[in-house]
Amino acid sequence: MRVELARSAGFCYGVRRAVELAEQAAQSGKPCAMLGPIIHNGSVIDYLKQQGVELVQSPDQVPPGTAVIIRSHGEGRAVHQALEERGCPVIDATCPNVSRIHRIVEEAESQGRQVLIIGMPDHPEVSAIAGWCAHPVVLEGEQALTQWLEEDPKRRELPITMVSQTTSTHFIWAECVKKAKKECTNLKIFDTICNATYKRQSEAQALAAKSDAMVVIGGRESSNTKRLAELCKALCPMVVWIERAAELEPSTLYRKASIGITAGASTPEWIIKEVYDKMSDENIEIEESFAEMLEKSIKTLNTGEKVTGVVTGITPTEIYVDLGTKHAGYIPVSELTDDPTVKVEDLVKVGDEIETYVMRVNDQEGVVTLSKKRLDTVKSWEDVEQAKEDHTTVEGVVTEENKGGVVVSIKGVRVFVPASQTGLPRETPMSQLVKQKVRLRITEVNRARKRVVGSIRAVEAEERAAKAAEVWANIEEGKRYTGTVKSLTSYGAFVDIGGVDGMVHISELSWSRIKHPSEVVSVGDTVEVYVISFDPEKKKISLGMKDRSQNPWEVFTSKYQPGDVANVRVVKLMTFGAFAEIVPGVDGLIHISQIADHRIDKPGDVLSEGQMVDVKIIDIDYDHKKVSLSIRALLEGGEEEAAPEEE
Repeated sequence: MRVELARSAGFCYGVRRAVELAEQAAQSGKPCAMLGPIIHNGSVIDYLKQQGVELVQSPDQVPPGTAVIIRSHGEGRAVHQALEERGCPVIDATCPNVSRIHRIVEEAESQGRQVLIIGMPDHPEVSAIAGWCAHPVVLEGEQALTQWLEEDPKRRELPITMVSQTTSTHFIWAECVKKAKKECTNLKIFDTICNATYKRQSEAQALAAKSDAMVVIGGRESSNTKRLAELCKALCPMVVWIERAAELEPSTLYRKASIGITAGASTPEWIIKEVYDKMSDENIEIEESFAEMLEKSIKTLNTGEKVTGVVTGITPTEIYVDLGTKHAGYIPVSELTDDPTVKVEDLVKVGDEIETYVMRVNDQEGVVTLSKKRLDTVKSWEDVEQAKEDHTTVEGVVTEENKGGVVVSIKGVRVFVPASQTGLPRETPMSQLVKQKVRLRITEVNRARKRVVGSIRAVEAEERAAKAAEVWANIEEGKRYTGTVKSLTSYGAFVDIGGVDGMVHISELSWSRIKHPSEVVSVGDTVEVYVISFDPEKKKISLGMKDRSQNPWEVFTSKYQPGDVANVRVVKLMTFGAFAEIVPGVDGLIHISQIADHRIDKPGDVLSEGQMVDVKIIDIDYDHKKVSLSIRALLEGGEEEAAPEEE
């Protein structure tokens, strides 16, 4: 006789989590109660009662202050509010997949959408989902959906959000989705069927199709187990549904060449083991030891092992993984990646196969804590060592600043970058690099001491050198560049034009007279410059910023002629007179004899720098680009000759 156990038989991770939370609550020694059976298995409920967990049916039966365990099917908003009013701490054992549906329907209704729930109206999970809505509609399948739409044609135009009970079948859901897409004009669909449920059902069907008899183990109240039995009956000539081994009559299985065994999500391993013991006691001959098969399915994992599983659920705090064993595997979000900028949904999705590292194993509770990050770290050490050997550039995220430098995480490996190798100017705070992606070169690796040293500066220097070589290979007078102001001096500004710094002299920054480059540019500014001259041997480049098409002298001569009056700004006082800016870039001289209609000792007696005054243009020397101005001519109302030049 061949006996085969379905790989996914027994507790699903959601049920296991609920039982674990109840056990932990009992072990705490504080009063606690479960609000309704936390799972559909009378034996497990009896066990929890023996551990001190009271069973109540409604919030008003809970003594004030007693911790309440919310069952895996979840509860509606009203129940949570009632418990809060009674001052009862809540231990929420709702299956994460079900909690996700609660959030979906709550948000949908807040947006004014009609919530459609595909599932059995009297199922506790469906009741809990409906409890997060004010006006939910629960439909069992495509026929009920069709009837609901035909009752009122206007319903087809409603904004509808459709979800499914986690234990529904993909066939029922697919039919409803097909109908809704065809009929409804404003539809949002969320496929909320649990993959663990689908996988369990698929495996049971495949096993039933090749077996002469199927034994289905699970509580009579479990819709999950009931569905397993229905699916198996459609494919197998004999299906025996039992809750405990005592119900099994081995004689019914005599002369069956192949027997398949599956169990509902609320069936613990020890009940499955009971069935094996009962079959062994009746001397049923089994080709492969049932004990060996059961041992495979409840395989003990060890800390440090590499294991591969399938992602079955994602929550804001952890990722659930089916390892193909009786352990509930989960990865805390903090153990998924070192990169704080990456979103969980960008890294993993339900159904993805994922390789992980076993951090902790709790065989008694059947829980395994996994880490993707640590497995990546093990692999990353090899990559880091190879990067040093090959002198390749690697990328990481700066995670912290410490004494003397910063720490960069490269796929989980901590790499220390000394302050001198960060590439930052001496006085710049290194904290600005934290959480930034950087590229660096590995300079030292000591795996025994877990020490790795890197240099960001080396990569920047190499890249800058390559860019500089390209600039020098293609530079020519008049060529324009977009550059960045790197530093300022009293005589000009240094601009990085791509790996090479050129200097813009203060006289080339603006057509206007300025005292310091900071009047025109600041460090970090992006500017447009052009090459005035360059010396490849001395590695010097002279740059200009002034727009040659806006020559101030041409602007001046096109606007003013001798005899015109202009409002000018006094820019400099000398012993022999004052210089005044007529237009930006063109100054004229007001000789001391032309400042007032009476004799003055010095220009400062009448004028001050920055003062705006009206003047008359009395002469323009086009050859030498000099302009003579007079205030006196306006005061006297007469013509004045140009004052003699003075040095």
